[in-house]
Amino acid sequence: MDGQEPGEQRQSAADMTVFVQNLLGQMQSRFQTMSDSIVQKIDEMGSRIDELEQSINNLKAEMGVENEPATEKSPSAEPITKDQ
Repeated sequence: MDGQEPGEQRQSAADMTVFVQNLLGQMQSRFQTMSDSIVQKIDEMGSRIDELEQSINNLKAEMGVENEPATEKSPSAEPITKDQ
């Protein structure tokens, strides 16, 4: 066939299997590292948003503004109809 003895073919297949398994293990490790990093950044972003929301609420309280939804106060928040 390709000039290799059956024993050499088995060894070559075994070597290839080990290589592919190692490669897949490395890829899995890298994907896990990236996934962990993304989750950590999302958690940090969530914390920052919570802090920002608290700061806004504190500023509103200092100004004496009640905690009303923005849609009730904003004229631009009116629903858009097909006629507009």
